[in-house]
Amino acid sequence: MTALSELNVTALIDLGFALLIIFMISTPLIEQEQTLPIDLPISTDADSRNQDVVFREIVVIPGGYLLDGIEYEKNDLENQLKTFAAMGKPPVINIKADRNTNYQEVVTILDMLKQNKLSKISLDTQSGR
Repeated sequence: MTALSELNVTALIDLGFALLIIFMISTPLIEQEQTLPIDLPISTDADSRNQDVVFREIVVIPGGYLLDGIEYEKNDLENQLKTFAAMGKPPVINIKADRNTNYQEVVTILDMLKQNKLSKISLDTQSGR
């Protein structure tokens, strides 16, 4: 009597076919779930800002910043942001900068906002031409 030197792969083939059938059945269901038809609402050009939300505007200017039209230096602006962060309902910070402004100035404002845990930020842009 000799030992069998062949490996019985019948069970592995059965397992492979079972997995193939499972994936063939589940894949169309997953794709169908991700492509549910929805009728999205249409927005108008009207100002859709929530009236309960307070907006503050920071404009980057050469040598400083404007916060709601009042000129501030970096340290003064940082103190104002700390005041906003202490509010129960912090405002949305709207940042405006000229396209020729040094990018570092905008990043500096974003860093100050992050340090003060002000996460509601809006970056103003204009419509493409």
